[in-house]
Amino acid sequence: MAAKKECPQCEGTGWKPVENEGVRRVVRCECVASSLTEQLLAQSRIPCRYEHCAFENFDIRKDRASGQANRFLEAAKLYAQRFAEEYPTDFGLLFIGPTGVGKTHLAVAVIRELMLRKNVRCLFYDFRDLLKEIQDSYNPISQSSELRVLQPVLDAEVLLLDELAALNPSDWVKDTLGYVVNSRYNAKKVTLITTTLRFGDGSARPAVRSPSGEPVPDTEKALNQYGVTLRSRLYEMCKIVEMQSDDYRMAIKQAGWRFYTE
Repeated sequence: MAAKKECPQCEGTGWKPVENEGVRRVVRCECVASSLTEQLLAQSRIPCRYEHCAFENFDIRKDRASGQANRFLEAAKLYAQRFAEEYPTDFGLLFIGPTGVGKTHLAVAVIRELMLRKNVRCLFYDFRDLLKEIQDSYNPISQSSELRVLQPVLDAEVLLLDELAALNPSDWVKDTLGYVVNSRYNAKKVTLITTTLRFGDGSARPAVRSPSGEPVPDTEKALNQYGVTLRSRLYEMCKIVEMQSDDYRMAIKQAGWRFYTE
């Protein structure tokens, strides 16, 4: 990793002089690590909308009924922080819950912490964007272009696969997800996933609803859509982190928008 040319300590060499008990030597300059962190963040593909996400600014809201801090959000933040602290781990995290509860915020906070504190190479991919890029790259004669899109996803030390959601996913979507998950499973690579997975099971049983009024995901039935093998591997690869709360965008953000003349 290249040093910063304007660094006053190493003058762009990447090595700075230090003296200990009269012995003068050189050590790696801090600007090298700083440069690596900047590169990791730039290559992670975190969207501008989420680049601010951190544990410090994750809002643990109060339940409207009890007035107490939401226990699901408290537990989710704790799990995410401990995961980042204890990494490297043998498992990832699967954040599941209704829209707007903060799943992506916490998942991004995890990979930012890993890059900032431990120089871990992480990659963010919206699952829908990944599918679109694969479709756009498709060549009926050669599949090399598809592999070009998928290779960084397969190789990333830590992958954040955001918005894993589809109603009655097609066989192609199942096969694509299965290929990604199975490849990372066999390579023992850590994967973080966020999903709503709000799918009905066709029964007359009334849906359990979150404080926002949205159905609470039925993890078991939802993952079954992708097949028994994939479901089983996701359970082995990821700790399930359930999150239930109001939609933050509707309850907080929408109420906060004001024109100066109001």
